[in-house]
Amino acid sequence: MPPKRVTLADVARRAGLSTSAASMILNGRPDTRLSADAHARVNEAAAELGYRPNVAARGLRTDKTLTIGFISDVVATTRFAGGLIRGALDAAQRAGHVILVLETGGDPARESEAIGAVLDRQVDGIIFAVMRARELFVPEVPSTTRVVMLNATNKKHSVSVLPDELTGGRSAVKLLADAGHREGIALIGHNEEAERGLFRSTTVAQRITGIRAEMATRGMRFVAEESCWEWEPHHGYDVTHSLLDRRSDIRALLCMNDRLAFGAYQAMADHGLSVPHDVSVVSFDNDELASYLRPGLTTVGLPHEAMGRASVEILLARNRPSDSRLIHMPVIERRSVRSRA
Repeated sequence: MPPKRVTLADVARRAGLSTSAASMILNGRPDTRLSADAHARVNEAAAELGYRPNVAARGLRTDKTLTIGFISDVVATTRFAGGLIRGALDAAQRAGHVILVLETGGDPARESEAIGAVLDRQVDGIIFAVMRARELFVPEVPSTTRVVMLNATNKKHSVSVLPDELTGGRSAVKLLADAGHREGIALIGHNEEAERGLFRSTTVAQRITGIRAEMATRGMRFVAEESCWEWEPHHGYDVTHSLLDRRSDIRALLCMNDRLAFGAYQAMADHGLSVPHDVSVVSFDNDELASYLRPGLTTVGLPHEAMGRASVEILLARNRPSDSRLIHMPVIERRSVRSRA
């Protein structure tokens, strides 16, 4: 037979106080008007007895279950975006909450099931997260349920947490310009003419806007722009290999993500070029592989953990914002940029 659960009444009895007094102390009420000795006796009694609050009972009294629903596409099983969950878990723990994580694989039917599952458990709010930033369709959620979009946007749910891609794009150009690179720069992963009228995502569009705005501000221009729709290593290899076959004036590459940069490194090695002696490289995301490349890849990072923390803090805040919160993208300088100043 399992041991009898220690109750608040047991703690109060051990401390020699009323149940209501013990409750006020354990709930951290600042206006109990009870002595320091009473506070000490209650806390000692709770520790000695191994008291754990009855969250279900507290939920009935306060209409709060101290539980957050975290519904994602493939965030939980994708190494790169795991920081979103780590940050959310950290903030939830500090706030005394737990997180119920459900993954849908992006299947609309599973998304509806996941929403039903977290609502059945009376969560205090729902965070919808995606691995790659995009506008996300969300099935119907009761209007009384707090919702935060993490790395995503939705027209019905305006509160979102996103990376500050516009400033991040500017930062990447600034890295090259500050190192003296003003000519011979190629953009890998996007071509304005080839992709005119095509839509990737709101955040990617902001990244590109930031890049082009900073180039224009500094009076700089790309000598080449290589388009590829999927930003994977073999695409980075193919377009960089083709570029180097055609041109001998490339002195720097600005890659739209680290996976493209990984492929670009291989293409340059095949052409007998070294990074950064012959060609400097700057990229985005701070994927784990960026630190393993040799030389290490200088990149503008996606602040996944900070975004995850912010999503929980906003969800639980008494006065929540009504629009997007942009999180700064940090610059991680390694050794892939050569100073030509």
